[in-house]
Amino acid sequence: MDIDVMVSLGRFGAAAAVGLAAAGSSLGIGAAGPAAVGAWKKCYAQDKAAPFVLFAFIGAPMSQTIYGMILLGWINTALDASLAAHQAINWGGMLGAGIFGGLGMGVSAWYQGVIGAAASDAMAETGKGFGNYLMTLGIIETLAILVLVFIPPAFRLAGGA
Repeated sequence: MDIDVMVSLGRFGAAAAVGLAAAGSSLGIGAAGPAAVGAWKKCYAQDKAAPFVLFAFIGAPMSQTIYGMILLGWINTALDASLAAHQAINWGGMLGAGIFGGLGMGVSAWYQGVIGAAASDAMAETGKGFGNYLMTLGIIETLAILVLVFIPPAFRLAGGA
């Protein structure tokens, strides 16, 4: 296979990591945001103070995009190291790490937003349970972190984690 094609496929994997993670973050924010707005509307309609902490539920899915950016950096570092050392390029590993890593992070972000939507409604209605809601968001966040930690070694990316 031509070196330019291998480099392109490796860089495609890097772009997929951040692109898929960001797509999931967008879906998650798209789920949590409208729910928080609706919860605030209920509060205003009842002359209750609107809880500012709902922004935590809206913004929580953004962290997975950061993890995708970290994976992008690791893939690009591995690719650049292979090029500099005139070694074979593990383009398949880079492509797989980017696609599957980004997908795992993206789905985590999406469902984190779904959880954030439910938490927004519950928090606005009761004013209680913020710590429990954050812990629930943290559980699904842990899945994205596990993907970030274990995907690079699974694909044997030199210069990765």
